[in-house]
Amino acid sequence: MAFETILTDINNGLGTITINRPGARNALNPTVVRELRAALEGFADKDELRAVVFTGAGDVAFVAGSDITALAGYAAGDGLSAKMQRFFDYLEDYELPTIAAMNGFALGGGIELAMACDIRIAAESARFGLPETNLGIIPGAGGTQRLSRLVGKGRAVELILTGRIFDSEEALRMGLVTEVVPPPELMDAARRTAGQIMAKGPLAIRLAKLVIKNGAETDQRTGLLLERLAQSLLYTSSDKSEGLNAFLEKRPAAFTGF
Repeated sequence: MAFETILTDINNGLGTITINRPGARNALNPTVVRELRAALEGFADKDELRAVVFTGAGDVAFVAGSDITALAGYAAGDGLSAKMQRFFDYLEDYELPTIAAMNGFALGGGIELAMACDIRIAAESARFGLPETNLGIIPGAGGTQRLSRLVGKGRAVELILTGRIFDSEEALRMGLVTEVVPPPELMDAARRTAGQIMAKGPLAIRLAKLVIKNGAETDQRTGLLLERLAQSLLYTSSDKSEGLNAFLEKRPAAFTGF
């Protein structure tokens, strides 16, 4: 499928989606969001895929927020329809593991996109922020909720109310990103992490995502019940048998996802 604002690639089981609007610092608009969803839906139909990496075209920005020209025309109905927030919910619930490779600025909707991914890796040159209060609005595509869950309520309140920009080392210290690398090494780092995940049992990866996400949103006892049920299912899977046999036979496992 040909896209207007993104590029897609599939190589050795890894899908890559590049937001390709370098002249607009890869800003998000309705077309970008629509095409991102279409790309993910297309990827979901490809059995060979095991993970997805998101990045931005060029070296200036991952995604430098939402397109201001699109925001200018929004009214109450657009806020209630929350199309971008709904897309990020879809991304967070996506069956395959997702990695944000953050090059350059990740502001507003850009950091919200990254927070909807499972793992975030940043270039040393990356800069982050949720500056929406400068425009008289709030981070409305999940920013007020996902940031506090990732870095804690106190830090999230400070970042959102001040709208300040911070660097990759601070993002690493607060737990927003898991790794910081020199810019030329960013995509290699994302592929390396993806490769480590893709070598594991895909059914286990899928259920681990489900249990961690939903367990974090409930009490511990309910989370442990989810964990127990997921483990019971995995104990009956072909992947579990293959993983054990491969370990005993000292060979790489040939997982099938069943």
